[in-house]
Amino acid sequence: MKRLVVLISGNGSNLQAILDACANGELNARVVAVISNKADAFGLTRARRANVPAMVKTKPRAQDRRVYDAELAELVAQFEPDFVILAGWMRILSSAFLDKFPNRVINLHPALPDTFPGTHAIERAFDAFQRGEISHTGVMVHLVPDEGVDSGPVLTQEIVPIEKDDTLESLETRIHQVEHRLLVNTLKGLETGD
Repeated sequence: MKRLVVLISGNGSNLQAILDACANGELNARVVAVISNKADAFGLTRARRANVPAMVKTKPRAQDRRVYDAELAELVAQFEPDFVILAGWMRILSSAFLDKFPNRVINLHPALPDTFPGTHAIERAFDAFQRGEISHTGVMVHLVPDEGVDSGPVLTQEIVPIEKDDTLESLETRIHQVEHRLLVNTLKGLETGD
């Protein structure tokens, strides 16, 4: 059974998809800890409801980012994860973190490879659609080998069409549905590998 540590910054709906898949046996894994860089992240409540250790690790403004990442890596390592899942984690991790978990840090991003890296990806895709530049967007799950933003080796991806009567909200809803399914399916694919 794979041990997962999930890093979050907000609502935690993708965390919930993982917790549900573990609970119903769809995923042969266990979330052993949830860590947020924001104390008010609702995902922490989701973790506690599932009896999963939930911790807050905020970064003081004056603290060097690499020092923070090294401390975060130490905290995560205590839980001996097979994989570290970035499910709405809104900080770029440096090598001070990533080097501790080679080929074991997995990120979910609401865009296709090489499109809309970074924050507000859904909003930026919707704006591009309205300008007639694209007809679809998507979701990808990828490894995080280095400090590149949303650019690591892609594990899975899925196209999400943008409909002409879509609002930003309806597009976000559809993308989140794909995220939940794609993330769980990707993790299922990693169950057999060691």
